Amino acid sequence: MLQTGRRCFSVLARCQPIATSSARAYSTEKAQKMEKKEIFELDGRQYTPDALYNLSPAVRRLLDRRILQETSNPLNLLKRRVVDYVHQTYRKPGNRSPLFTICESEPRVVTTYQNFDSLLTPEDHVSRRPSDTYYVNREHCLRAHTSAHQHTLMKQGLDVFLVIGDVYRRDEVDRTHYPCFHQIEGVRLYTRDELLGKKSDASENAAELFTVTRDASRIPEKQETHSLDAVKAAEIQLKQFLESLCDELFGRDADKRWVDAYFPFTHPSWELEVFYNGQWLEVLGCGIMEQKLLESAGVTDKIGWAFGIGLERIAMVLYGIPDIRLFWSKDTGFLSQFAGKQPGEDVKYKQISAHPQVIFDISFFLPDSTEFNDMTSDVYDTIRTIGGELVEQVKLTDEFENKKKAKKSQTYRIVYRSHEKALTKEEVNVIHKQIEQSLSTTYGVVLR
Repeated sequence: MLQTGRRCFSVLARCQPIATSSARAYSTEKAQKMEKKEIFELDGRQYTPDALYNLSPAVRRLLDRRILQETSNPLNLLKRRVVDYVHQTYRKPGNRSPLFTICESEPRVVTTYQNFDSLLTPEDHVSRRPSDTYYVNREHCLRAHTSAHQHTLMKQGLDVFLVIGDVYRRDEVDRTHYPCFHQIEGVRLYTRDELLGKKSDASENAAELFTVTRDASRIPEKQETHSLDAVKAAEIQLKQFLESLCDELFGRDADKRWVDAYFPFTHPSWELEVFYNGQWLEVLGCGIMEQKLLESAGVTDKIGWAFGIGLERIAMVLYGIPDIRLFWSKDTGFLSQFAGKQPGEDVKYKQISAHPQVIFDISFFLPDSTEFNDMTSDVYDTIRTIGGELVEQVKLTDEFENKKKAKKSQTYRIVYRSHEKALTKEEVNVIHKQIEQSLSTTYGVVLR
């Protein structure tokens, strides 16, 4: 949700058909032209790339830096604020220790089962496309959301945990989108006694987690096997938890509202919006976890809820940061504003530069039999790889098909701007020409 909405909880809230056969053929041909890597290694594990491998040099550079662990980065400040609040507020009986386990070292390469199937993602879901996800090979990809670890952690026996980390997705290029962003995922499972309690005069529970009859059907209020009492109790616990967290971040006076939502792995599902600085801000997504997900992890006697928060979106609002690229800046003028600060301090970013934009367009004919949407993610990746942090925004401004000549063309507008100095058209033109050459050489486009 941080990068415009749905990404807060997951990238899986959109549904449309998977790539066409022409797109798959294009993806295979394109992958064969990319830099060959016999072995891909990350987080101490090795993988063998295949034709589906589509990690650009720009994304590989991002993998080498863990900004969430840099104490002078505002994302680190926000992460610590959330964790400190959860640890202080939610304790085990007797106040012995924190209730939530913090998981920050999960591998960033996950299996496609973890990233999609364990979360009940449909086979034809758009998020499975190579144009949306960074694949290492057909069985592994960079995690697109921290939800990818839910199944594994529950299978390991964890019932209450936060997963924190960087996630990756092929996406647009502008001030609020970046191929790497950061999430906090929360999960809590309940036994019958923990959620519903017991009658005061007997050993039996006041209610049950699951329906007694097998012919129960799914309705907007609950899943097939859940009892309505259990779902309502879990909903109350979930919303109290998240409203309290939002009070900590945005203040108790901020208005809040719940909006019905859809995610493949929760039902019912909601998004929480907060009225802050004069506008409604979508803060997070959450819901009652699909029981099939729990059962596949070996959990048959509990129900639970899950939520996801996108850190960049909240940090940009809380700290007044106007451009997502700034989180990756090494400029001391930026980092010094957050160094040494405590998680609860009110810190506002002071702009360190206001240099003008330099705008260039790039137009080309697509290779034969290539569809329009086959190229877009590769164009974005190429521009990011070569232009780096000098690229502020990329926008597809025109598509045209000449049916007589069987030619398709696209035009992209690239906005260059540095936070450190004023760029000249001459130096930007050098970078722009390199982008044109790379697109022509790697993907076979014909510049016009």
